[in-house]
Amino acid sequence: MHALKTSLAGTYAARHAVALLACVALLGATAGAAHAEQKFGFGHPVTPEEIVAWDINVFADGRNLPDGSGTVTQGGAIYAQQCASCHGSKGEGGSGDKLVGGIGKLASGKPVKTVGSYWPYAPTLFDYIRRAMPLTAPQSLNNEQVYAVTAYLLHLNGLVEQDARLDAKSLAAIKMPNRDGFVPDPRPDVPQTPGSTDKPASDKTATQSQ
Repeated sequence: MHALKTSLAGTYAARHAVALLACVALLGATAGAAHAEQKFGFGHPVTPEEIVAWDINVFADGRNLPDGSGTVTQGGAIYAQQCASCHGSKGEGGSGDKLVGGIGKLASGKPVKTVGSYWPYAPTLFDYIRRAMPLTAPQSLNNEQVYAVTAYLLHLNGLVEQDARLDAKSLAAIKMPNRDGFVPDPRPDVPQTPGSTDKPASDKTATQSQ
């Protein structure tokens, strides 16, 4: 009889504990829903104009490159004013990264990663400069200025001639020395393009092969 009373008491306690946990979960869900509906009094809905201002991705194959063009000579003048203080007068580096040289040295004991040696697609150089440079005033350069600086950096790396003028078509046509040094990202959560096994898709992440 004592064992039976003990068993009944244990069963009652277990059921009471389950009921208590269910109540706690219900209260938590209710509080969460109330919190989700709470207004904090700041921010505003994003407008179409604001979205357009940030929708500036340029893909590796040149998709979404804007109209306009720029020359190596124009780029040299802009670079001297906006870039040289960090990256050196000829892209040799300073407080900012080295931008020139190193082609053919990635597999050496002392690889040098620059625009010329490491960057796989020329259009994405335009994207980076327009989006992030100069460091103290990102997105302050207009499209023609970005084309010009891109042309100048490619010229310093021996990839375009001194008299070159780059626009969307000519920039997309440039094959960077390290284009084939990148492979598709193998992680399962990264979208893959069907049928692409030896080159990265133009709009997906790529990783440097070792």
